[in-house]
This record gives sequence, structure tokens and C-alpha cells, in this order.
Amino acid sequence: MFKSIPMAVRILIALTLPALLVPLFPQVLYPVFVMKVLCYGLFALAFNVLIGFTGLVSFGHAAFFGWAGYVTGILMVRLGPGMPVELAIAAGVLVAVALGWIIGTLAIRRTGIYFAMITLALSQIAYFLAVQLPWTGGEDGLQGIPRGRLLGLIDLSVDNHMYYFTLLIFVLGFLATYRIVHSPFGQVLKALRDNEPRATSLGYDTDRCKLYAFLLSAALAGLAGSTKALVLQLNSLNDVMLSTSTEVLLMTLLGGLGTGWGPVLGAAIVVSIQDHLAALGGIVTVIMGFTFIICVSFFRKGVVGEWQAFLARRQAASQKGEHG
Repeated sequence: MFKSIPMAVRILIALTLPALLVPLFPQVLYPVFVMKVLCYGLFALAFNVLIGFTGLVSFGHAAFFGWAGYVTGILMVRLGPGMPVELAIAAGVLVAVALGWIIGTLAIRRTGIYFAMITLALSQIAYFLAVQLPWTGGEDGLQGIPRGRLLGLIDLSVDNHMYYFTLLIFVLGFLATYRIVHSPFGQVLKALRDNEPRATSLGYDTDRCKLYAFLLSAALAGLAGSTKALVLQLNSLNDVMLSTSTEVLLMTLLGGLGTGWGPVLGAAIVVSIQDHLAALGGIVTVIMGFTFIICVSFFRKGVVGEWQAFLARRQAASQKGEHG
């Protein structure tokens, strides 16, 4: 019976069950830190849908992540704790999807480095707007964002309540990405990644498929950004900067492109390095750079990808020994 459960769901259960116990031992794992990992893990999963399964390298995902957080934060600040938190998050996701449609429509007509540069240029416009528009807080950002009440009943200002809400969002996001990449649509995306001319010859509208993938990725990135703004009660310019787009790229590469939960592991590693070595200041950036170099030089498939490749080689050797 257990073997009938998909591997990704089994892994998710294995990750979720210990996470449910985190509030019981805050001296070991601080719930706010775990919530931050979950948010960035969802962000990396969203990015992986695009780069890992569609083969599109975007440098514009910080726009979706950051602007969703701005919209959610502005609604919660301006309208107060009485603002339904569900609507604030939904508004952030809708704005991320709208930005995704604008950027995606312009970018998917190009491939390779041209696609990446278009997403970079448009995300810089989004960053410029965040700097100039007065209601974003400019360089100060949005601070003291109220968490509100879930369904008007559950006070999310309590860390434990917010923790379980964040965990629920992460689980739903993980299952959504799993369903996307294992659906017929996900198989089409993999075909585009591996051989786009062949997919075109089979009759698929490749531009439309890439746009849909871009929108789905933007929506999940927006969900992660909105949740992060509530968790940390802060949204800053750093969330819409190019560095955030490169960080999520590092998370995905470090964990493993095209793997189910590799991006989550990559996010946990990167966030842990940033948080635990924050006292070192600018040296953290150097450490992150060396981490990236080591990853692309020796672990090109990422931590999870290399582990899966090792298991595959081991299984192949075992089968060969049995037949030999």
C-alpha cells in the first residue's frame, strides 16, 4: 500500500511530519526561520517549474516575488488588521500573474540569452517603480505589516498560528507543482525543454505553452512573496532586486534542476548560510559566490540530482550483476 503512494508525496510527508513539531522545540529551530525557509522553498519550486521543466532562464522572478509582497503589505497596512488576509494574499498573487503576463508576452518570442535579458530588463523597470512610487516606502520599504486574522478567527500575529498557515501554503504549493509537472501539460513542457522544434512539429503551440508555464511560475512566486511579507512583516527593495532573482537561481541549481524537492533543499541551504553568517557582513556574498562555483563545477545536477544519479547507477549495477 505504501509503495502505491507517489515518491514526491512520500518525501513531502517525511518533510512535513517533523515540521509539524517545530513549534514544540523553538530552542532547536526558530519557527520564524523555518517559515522563511518554507517561503523561499516555494519560491524556488516556482522558479524550477520554468527553468527545470521548461528550460527557460528568467532573471525577472524577483519582480513577481517582491511586488506580490508589496501589494499584500500595502493592503494590510492601509486597511488595517481587519483586512481579510486571504484577500490580501490573493491580490498579491493576481498582481504577480499580471506582471507575469506582461513580461512573459514580451519575452517568450525570444529564446536563450535574449529571453533572459528581456526578463532582466523588465524586472529592472519593476525595481525602478518600487523605488519611485511613494506608497511602496521607497528605500525604507514596508515595515510592521500586520498579519491579520485567518478566516477572521485565527490570530496570525501568534508565531505558531502563522507557522502552521505558512506550512499549509507550502504543502499546497508543493503539491501544485508536483501535479503540474506530472500532468500531460507538464510532459509538453519537458518536450519543449528537450526539443522545441520536435514539439512544434507535433502540433503544439509552443509559445502559448511557455506563456502558461510562465504564468503558473509567476503565480507561485507571488504566493511565496505575499506569504514572506506576512511572515517577516516586512517587504523591502531587496525583494525586487536582481540579487533575489540570482539567489533563487542558486537555490534551484544547488538543490537540483528538474527535481521534485531539490529546490526546497537548496533554499534551506542558502537561507541557513545567510541567517547564520549574517554577522560576517559582505563576506556572505563571497561565500555564496564560492558556493555557486563549487556547485556548477562539481555538482552540476545539484545535491538531489547527484544523489538520484548515484542511486540510479547503483540500481543499474545491481541489475547487471543479477543478470550477469
